[in-house]
Amino acid sequence: MGRPYSKDLRERVAIAVGDGLSRRQAAARYRVAISTVIDWVTRFREMGSVAPGKIGGHKPKTISGVHCAWLIARYQEKDFTLMGLAAELLEERGLKVDYRSVWNFVHEEGLSYKKALSSANDRRRDRRYRPAS
Repeated sequence: MGRPYSKDLRERVAIAVGDGLSRRQAAARYRVAISTVIDWVTRFREMGSVAPGKIGGHKPKTISGVHCAWLIARYQEKDFTLMGLAAELLEERGLKVDYRSVWNFVHEEGLSYKKALSSANDRRRDRRYRPAS
């Protein structure tokens, strides 16, 4: 992602439009997109400043606090899938999360649940790894 335009340029464009220049003319004069001029002028009228908003930063985790405690307690019950946990969080807790958020939480907490192999799988594994005679 590129850097935002300078505050000086933003102010000159907003002032030019305020002095009677159309947005289209200001865009041509300062060689920026018309939509950019519209955004800057709108921002100046609403906020009184053309300074750019914050770019980037840390996005807080969706699963935290009481949801975190609930999910760890739910993990203790052992019978779950990640998609199932995401659905339960939405239905029971009202927290809309996707599969990836649940996976990240489980991974960061060091939680994992491996289902036991069924007897059919055990037999298949025994045949596959039996040494040849």
